[in-house]
Amino acid sequence: MEFTEALAAEGVVCAVGAGGKKSTLYALAERLDRAVVTATVRIPPFAEYVADLVVTEDPAAAIRAADEGDWPLGVVPEQERPDRYLGYDTDVVEAMAAAASDQDVDAVLVKADGARMRDFKAPAEREPQLPADADTVLPVAAVDVVGEPLTEERVHRVERVAALTGLDPGDTITAEAVATVLAHEEGGRKGVPEGATVVPVLNKVDDDTLAETGRDVAEAIHARTEVPRVVLTSHAREDGPLVNVVEA
Repeated sequence: MEFTEALAAEGVVCAVGAGGKKSTLYALAERLDRAVVTATVRIPPFAEYVADLVVTEDPAAAIRAADEGDWPLGVVPEQERPDRYLGYDTDVVEAMAAAASDQDVDAVLVKADGARMRDFKAPAEREPQLPADADTVLPVAAVDVVGEPLTEERVHRVERVAALTGLDPGDTITAEAVATVLAHEEGGRKGVPEGATVVPVLNKVDDDTLAETGRDVAEAIHARTEVPRVVLTSHAREDGPLVNVVEA
């Protein structure tokens, strides 16, 4: 199975969670013929990952005006400061999807929440920012948090993870805890539109030991919720980014 197929990368594809959202979206953009990269939340500069980056309040027009050499195309509304851009409102992304369809775009790839560079998280009350027409949602976590303590060093919103998993801050993060958050309707599945495909992504599977851990997490996810597959990825291995696909 190809990387893009494994992640159901068609239509509006939103990455949520922590530990590899941006890397996953950029890897998809590289492998699709025509992709748009954008966000509904703040996003660091990413011009190196796209052929053209357009700062515009009218991203639908930018998509329609794109030439053959402009793909993948990045669109953002404003540069808030040198190290980050703002994201669009979700209804703007919905309008982008219509323009993307007119241009035979394979996917609109959306960063839909933030994690402050941590590797594991549970969403806050107003997260994630998912368009109503999202076709695929990719809840992401870094598998190498298993065995680490539940602290702010690796985890964003420790208290939310604790509430979903029953762990206390400082406890050791287990494979079951990661699976619980990714599978939970207040975790990785929060706000997913009806009919959207959910494909959990376990990232940083950078060696064989982490691959075994990733499979343990994947099997625990399948025991908790119905998803077609769990995808194990690495952006450090020479044979990456697709490491393994654990089917339901």
